[in-house]
Amino acid sequence: MRVVFVEPPKDFWFIMGEYIPPPFGILTLAAYLEAHVKNVEIEVVDCQAEGLDWDGLERRIESIRPDIVAPSGLSTSNAYTVLRTVDLAKKMDADVTTVVGGQHFTALADESLRTYPVVDAVVRGEGEETMAELVKAIEAERNLTGIEGVSFRHEGKIVHNADRPLIADLDSLPYPGYHFVEGHMGTYYFSLMAEKEAPFAIVEGSRGCRHDCSYCSQWGFWRRKYRAKSPGRIAEELEYINGNYGSRFFWLTDDNFGLGERTSELCDEILKRDLDDVTWFCQVRCDDVVNHRELLPKMRSAGCIWVLVGFDSPDAGVLESFRREGIDRSTAKEVVRLLRQNDIFSQGTFIIGERRDSRETIEALVEYADWVDPDIATFMTLTPFPGTEIYDEATRNGWIEDTNWSDYDMIHAVMPTEHLTREEVQEELYKCYKAYFGSWPRRYRGFFSDNPIARRTYQYLARQAILTGLRSLF
Repeated sequence: MRVVFVEPPKDFWFIMGEYIPPPFGILTLAAYLEAHVKNVEIEVVDCQAEGLDWDGLERRIESIRPDIVAPSGLSTSNAYTVLRTVDLAKKMDADVTTVVGGQHFTALADESLRTYPVVDAVVRGEGEETMAELVKAIEAERNLTGIEGVSFRHEGKIVHNADRPLIADLDSLPYPGYHFVEGHMGTYYFSLMAEKEAPFAIVEGSRGCRHDCSYCSQWGFWRRKYRAKSPGRIAEELEYINGNYGSRFFWLTDDNFGLGERTSELCDEILKRDLDDVTWFCQVRCDDVVNHRELLPKMRSAGCIWVLVGFDSPDAGVLESFRREGIDRSTAKEVVRLLRQNDIFSQGTFIIGERRDSRETIEALVEYADWVDPDIATFMTLTPFPGTEIYDEATRNGWIEDTNWSDYDMIHAVMPTEHLTREEVQEELYKCYKAYFGSWPRRYRGFFSDNPIARRTYQYLARQAILTGLRSLF
């Protein structure tokens, strides 16, 4: 039984700079499959790391002759690459079993099976145990009836098996299968966050989030449950990947890092290991930073150099509609001050395109971003991802004007507001970036900052002409 996991050719989010991340999702699935299913040959094809275009991917799949093809389903904007991959696999061998998963296909399992005959099965939700059982069933030539977490076709009908219970102990999972891409580890990098010579890897500390922001697909995907690996296990993964593959910059990919006692214990675990060359990035809520400010010096000592914080909007009504409690103007300003005081680079995110938005409210948002003054600001359009309340509301009310999934990347406007057309929302996004990064005083501070990350970031933005790229979107 040959199983090939595929990271398809794709364009990455140019706002975040040049980067090639390891295909973390399929590496976790491959590792679990290897540990729990005998007599299975597993191969991971990472088109970014291998420099493969679609023709190159076709040749690779043809040379492997797999029984099962499972492409990475990272996000809605990459759904088309998943579908193109399974279509390519079916054209080469009609008998190959194609399996898709991830947040997009979990939310739209029924629609996907009805619309795309090249999709044989959808693994809904957490995939490790489900994928292992699915492979065993296919190897034994059994149908998929009874395998929890699978949607598939059977006797001309679409069947949705019961949901699978979530894995109770995340520490029981094997380390992600970086050995499947060992020859490419030096190609993974994140140009904005670390020097290209500092190989980049991903470590997962938890799954899910205790919050339920209306625009977020994560909490629904994880069924509003939060589970965490132990601090010791997380530090062991960092140490293992650093020691075996040389990775020195890590993205702790938790949906919400969640500061508290567990964070302190993790920092202690990192500090007691020989990880002086390791640095890391995480995503944190405003209120957590302010309420746990005493942790910031220890985080910096343990290698935390970059934190992403969602500031969203200065409008209390908008924040309420997003269910973003814990954010206000004074808290946002204090977050940036505290991070800067502890030499931690701050990236703040701001959202335009909420239903009530007008030119005036977006102008106020830019003024707010300038006042909060994160080291770098990322402006995004409100995007109705499948599986979110925003998507359900927008679908119900007919607001969505762009149904091309590749545009669901938070820099393409896919719906209008009450006061702005979709094209005008797109233009306003460009104006946000132009106002923030076009400021010569801000550029000067960035170019000559004492913080090396700030210097590198602003130099990169200048080289890559980010504003030109945004201007081309409308």
